[in-house]
Amino acid sequence: MFTLAHLSDPHLSPMPRPKLVELMGKRAVGYFNWRARRSIHHSPDFLSALVRDMQHRGFDHLAVTGDLVNLGLPDEYGLAHRFLESLGSGENVSMVPGNHDAYVRGTALLHIDLWKDYIAGEDAPRSGNAFPFLRRRGDLAMIGLSTAIPTAPLLATGKLGNPQLAEFERLLRETKKEGRFRVVLIHHPPVGRHSPHEVLTDAAAFREVVAREGAELVLHGHKHKAMLHQIAGPDGNVNVVGVPSASNPGGHSERGGAYNLYRIGGKPGAWACEMESFGFIPAHAGIAKIRSTKLI
Repeated sequence: MFTLAHLSDPHLSPMPRPKLVELMGKRAVGYFNWRARRSIHHSPDFLSALVRDMQHRGFDHLAVTGDLVNLGLPDEYGLAHRFLESLGSGENVSMVPGNHDAYVRGTALLHIDLWKDYIAGEDAPRSGNAFPFLRRRGDLAMIGLSTAIPTAPLLATGKLGNPQLAEFERLLRETKKEGRFRVVLIHHPPVGRHSPHEVLTDAAAFREVVAREGAELVLHGHKHKAMLHQIAGPDGNVNVVGVPSASNPGGHSERGGAYNLYRIGGKPGAWACEMESFGFIPAHAGIAKIRSTKLI
């Protein structure tokens, strides 16, 4: 039995104080939104409590699906690296970036260098970029994709691009031949109905790849909400699971901060996967199990 943990969208705070020169264009809009409304939905104290609970329960590997930073300020990436180190080493933690991690062009690629221990694959991708990466852990093959691109103000869209999609398809095929349980990590949800300003623009192409090659599990963030969808694959439906923001202190059953544990066992053709979700429950005055779902 392999236990995979999953958290997303911590939007780390308190945010480093921006210099006036850094508050230009999209950052100015984002900073206003953060001060006016977003900051109340992200508590560093709650995030710390959630992480402690997750670490106490234990896991074999942790997947983090993006949005560690907020405005793409240079100092935010160092803060995020220290947060990743608090979760574990690059051997035990894998992460993919979100749209906030590539917020503006000037710092859009900082995560590739500063967080390299957590995104380094076993083989250099043929596309020449850091993504997709492949990491084998036990019977699992984790394939990490990047949808993180800088966008105009008020946009939070993502894109994979044809080179990454082609390499993704090759990795799915290769790891299926190896008999591995394939877990895909991606920030933007690749299925479901979403507002035009926050969609994965080539989600249909992603779904076509999965329809051809299959996968056992797709994990994402972005929506700050517990989500479960499916994509039809060649060997049955592929579960696509999203988690809320890990720093949201609210007790809402779908949007309150939470993390998931996936208990994975079995063998090719007879895999088993059960998901347990843990988050803040007001009646318990603390973090407890929210739900348990048999995925496979």
